Amino acid sequence: MIIHKTDEEIELIRLSGDVLGRAHAEVAKCIKPGVKTSHLDKVAYEFISDHGGYPSFKGYKLKKSTPYPASLCISVNEVVVHGIPDEYELQDGDIVSIDCGVCLNGYHSDSAYTYAVGNISEEKERLLRVTLESLFKGLEMAVSGNRIGDISHAIQSHVEKAGFSVVRELVGHGVGKMLHEEPEVPNYGKRSTGPKMLEGMVIAIEPMVNMGKKNVLQEKDGWTIRTADRKPSAHFEHTVAIKKGKPDVLTTFKYIEEVVKVKNG
Repeated sequence: MIIHKTDEEIELIRLSGDVLGRAHAEVAKCIKPGVKTSHLDKVAYEFISDHGGYPSFKGYKLKKSTPYPASLCISVNEVVVHGIPDEYELQDGDIVSIDCGVCLNGYHSDSAYTYAVGNISEEKERLLRVTLESLFKGLEMAVSGNRIGDISHAIQSHVEKAGFSVVRELVGHGVGKMLHEEPEVPNYGKRSTGPKMLEGMVIAIEPMVNMGKKNVLQEKDGWTIRTADRKPSAHFEHTVAIKKGKPDVLTTFKYIEEVVKVKNG
């Protein structure tokens, strides 16, 4: 069942999204060669807790899985999503996806951003650019009267035109009092198919894009998803409310972009 939100509920999700965006920025400040992914997780947990929220991912449980042990999903290079923070030290040339959720006042928000660590290859730069562009192509379709397939098709067509591939097994989703609600939002599909989007729906759109083939594997930890060919993957995500005319994006990259701009001089 798709749960439609009131204007008041959407504003609560927006407040959650603002804390989430600022948590992302605190993590972004720390991303550089030599930093352990476990340290990034600690930074996010402390910031979210200090601002009255709780990390949505910490303790989250899927069917047949152990509870997720961390606040962030940190996915480096060929890891697509759900990478568990550990003692790995980021290296110059890595790309790293930071996926985070915040529960504040009973409402979740969810967003992801993929960063360059130091100097990365031109092809990795193109992967990040195309994946981010595909997110905004999808967001343009997230308006009342369109269908979920319009988002899916916009993402897939942009990605494949660039010569990259879209992961099939993992999808976006509804967001609200629960982190994952209906409907599913695939990153591939046909126009004018799937559930019709109506005002009050809140969804997370999150293209996961592989440099190589679309195939993925799950590691033995029950969480980590990586590319089968071990080529890099990128991931960007926003939470958005469906309105008439244009999307109402409830999460923000504003704080991240300010940090990245300073770091790049």
